Amino acid sequence: MNKVILLGRLTKDPENRYTQSSEPLCTARFTVAVNKRFKKDGEPDADFIGCSAVGRTAEFVERFIKKGMQVSLCGRISVRSYDDNTGQKRWITEVNAEEVNFAESREAFEARAAKGGSDYSSASMPPSGSGREPEGFSAITQSIDEDDDLPF
Repeated sequence: MNKVILLGRLTKDPENRYTQSSEPLCTARFTVAVNKRFKKDGEPDADFIGCSAVGRTAEFVERFIKKGMQVSLCGRISVRSYDDNTGQKRWITEVNAEEVNFAESREAFEARAAKGGSDYSSASMPPSGSGREPEGFSAITQSIDEDDDLPF
């Protein structure tokens, strides 16, 4: 099974193109910065993963997704090769996005952008112990300790 799920932020606005056929097909290319869970000294704290989308998914990306937005996406890894100008074989690994979704509210994105927010690691989360819930989320008040309420 070839399945990839990513949660990260766009590093720049997507590059969109349309095919030159009788029915043009939209394609989008973009890079998602995904925070690393564990950091080592001297290493970057994110992986930058190249992604592409086609058709309706690419049209959604073109219309609504901008640099800095947090998105979640599902897709598959694609590996292809080509020969460059010097005749050397080059390999490209990217994620073909089949689904792209917003992972933060528009208000949270616009508020962070207005502040000039470049720290994307915890921009949408309130400080620990602040008593506030992140934008668009609410606390679960119901206990799930009762075994008889579970359907399995």
